[in-house]
Amino acid sequence: MINLLKFIAMSKFIKRQIAPIIKAQKSKFPVLAVTGPRQSGKTTLLKELFSDYRYVSLENPNTRSFALEDPIGFLNMYDHKVILDEVQWAPELFSYIQGRVDEFKIMGQYILSGSQNFHLLNSITQTLAGRVALFKLLPLDFTELKQAGLLANTYTQAATKGFYPAIFDRDIDPTIFYANYLQTYVEKDVAELTNIKDLKLFRTFLSLCAGSAGQLLNFSALANECDISHNTAKAWLSILESSYIVFLLQPYHQNFNKRLIKSPKLYFYDTGLLTHLLGIRTDEELEENRLKGHVFENMVLAEYQKQNHHLYLHQEYYFWQDSNAHEVDILMKKGQGFSIFEVKATQTITTALFKEMDRFEEVAAPAKVSKTLIYGGTKNEKRTKYDVLSWQNISENVV
Repeated sequence: MINLLKFIAMSKFIKRQIAPIIKAQKSKFPVLAVTGPRQSGKTTLLKELFSDYRYVSLENPNTRSFALEDPIGFLNMYDHKVILDEVQWAPELFSYIQGRVDEFKIMGQYILSGSQNFHLLNSITQTLAGRVALFKLLPLDFTELKQAGLLANTYTQAATKGFYPAIFDRDIDPTIFYANYLQTYVEKDVAELTNIKDLKLFRTFLSLCAGSAGQLLNFSALANECDISHNTAKAWLSILESSYIVFLLQPYHQNFNKRLIKSPKLYFYDTGLLTHLLGIRTDEELEENRLKGHVFENMVLAEYQKQNHHLYLHQEYYFWQDSNAHEVDILMKKGQGFSIFEVKATQTITTALFKEMDRFEEVAAPAKVSKTLIYGGTKNEKRTKYDVLSWQNISENVV
């Protein structure tokens, strides 16, 4: 009983930033669609926001058969004020939903949800363009955890614990959670999405991607190490992107009379999954691991992605790197200028940490450049030429 009460209290305690934004669009669009990885809290959020709606999951085999075999009868039964979860399993419904919303013009008529970006968005863009408001719910962000008093004291603790709601709601050991998450993901989503015959080989590919997190993406190297073709590596990475396991950060291409890197960087949406794949189980192990800088950078980039989607900002983030390996970790175009960020896991601030940003400012002149160092410490500093920002306070500098 005590554990149940704790679960209920904690579930209501972690408020999702995107909730009021979704709610506000209900009166403006006939269809709302929420995507995101499995276990990110989509179903819980939608049931709380739309408690007066009926809930239907297309993962249920009988329900799915009904929707596929008799879409008209299915939508006659679920004609309005309904949440259709994992709707990507019945893509035939979308054209029928289009006809319904065009005929009745009821705002908030359907709420759609799904955990596979490719199938869901492909169907939506083909049939529901202009009729749907799209949202992405990712694992918990720093703001949500801080408001609930759950953000870790150190970045190593935060990174290894990860950010999936179940870890906090149900107090699940991260090692147990991610072991099961991987098994469920590989056996369910990958097997159903593709014709991959050797799931063990795919897991090897996933682990190799983890070893490349925060680095330039090299398809040929991934393919060679995994003993698969270049095209297979691209296809498998596309699956990981579509299932919200990884994302790619694109380089900024404005020339500045320099030869620029054009390959994207690879990152994971959740560092708990990343560290699990790397074999790192505790914050102490991460502190001693040679890849801790990459993990820290990944956590910061993932946080910007989460804040961007949860606050519905529609920002574009890039990195910049020239052929001499001079680099800016995060770049945002701001009018005629730039906001740039250097990301370092260290807790000690030295002048050397600002050199790459200063170099970019020289290259980008006369454009105005604001420079921010995000580091592994806990104090913010306002310097003459720079802002120094603790990893815990990223949300202060998102917009």
